[in-house]
Amino acid sequence: MSKSIRHIPSLDGLRAVSFLLVFASHAGFERFVPGGFGVTVFFFLSGFLITTLLRGEFERHAFINLRHFWLRRTLRILPPFYVVLAVSILVSLVWDPPGTLYPAAVAAQALQYTNYWVISHGFPGQPAGTGVYWSLAVEEHFYLVFPWLFIAMQKARFAARNQAMLLWSLCAMVLLWRLYLVFHGHVSLNRTYMASDTRVDSILYGCALAVWNNPVLDEVPLEERRWKFLYFPAALLILLVCIVTRGDEFRETLRYSLQGIALTVLFIAAIRYHRWAPFAWLNNRVMNFIGLLSYSLYLLHLAVLMRIERALPALSSWLQAALALGVAIALAYVIYITIEKPAARLRRRLSE
Repeated sequence: MSKSIRHIPSLDGLRAVSFLLVFASHAGFERFVPGGFGVTVFFFLSGFLITTLLRGEFERHAFINLRHFWLRRTLRILPPFYVVLAVSILVSLVWDPPGTLYPAAVAAQALQYTNYWVISHGFPGQPAGTGVYWSLAVEEHFYLVFPWLFIAMQKARFAARNQAMLLWSLCAMVLLWRLYLVFHGHVSLNRTYMASDTRVDSILYGCALAVWNNPVLDEVPLEERRWKFLYFPAALLILLVCIVTRGDEFRETLRYSLQGIALTVLFIAAIRYHRWAPFAWLNNRVMNFIGLLSYSLYLLHLAVLMRIERALPALSSWLQAALALGVAIALAYVIYITIEKPAARLRRRLSE
């Protein structure tokens, strides 16, 4: 391995961008900011990072310890998840009208199937501001299944390129499934947006990049001018098309696939050319700090926004958003110091 997995250039900045897109959209600026794309970036990033870590472990030990893998994921994801959920439940019980919470809706969140619950029943019954938990359910389902596929590919001695081809084939199958559901099944937008079986390709595109021509683990020679002035602008153009094309049929089918292709190019460029002006800002202290807190920020930001909007309705949207961002960062930092940092030390011990 040519680079340390513990520090990947631009990664925290990309996390920060993902969060800020989602935050701005939830803060009332969804007409101008593609919050859904922020979620897609989170998915891609998760697939890329998890598979990079699995590759690193396999290349060091010729073995994947699944028990340790799931324990590391548990320590990373679940402590902040359940803390924010528990506090949100308590706040709702104290301040919201009786009957606001539905036990079945809360149980779906706690048991990691809230995405399918929302598809069937909607958001009512959840603690205010915890609607974002659906995306964590998608990731949890991925963590349960993907390590088995990765191990199977290694045991079958698939070449790196063939591993990527298999993962891209799965992405194509997911696209075909979405097309069937939208054009034949006429399903709701939530069905294709939130279900694990229709969104897992956003994660798998990141996995494919991690197994072949990984910009962190593989020293692949790149023609710099071509990447900077052809591939990177083309990827931006694809993303722009995805943002400005408003038809629901496109948005719920081909959009996610095109975004996965474009993000593959952007991630390679952002990591390999992190000192180039379009990417250097991803590595400044502010972006790194927000990226460091991005998981807890993602979990709690909507709850903070909704409480501030209800408590201070006279404030402008901009002031509400600024206040909510400040409060969310402060709370996320407390979670980072008291929960995430100790859990990270335990994870590192399992990785040694």
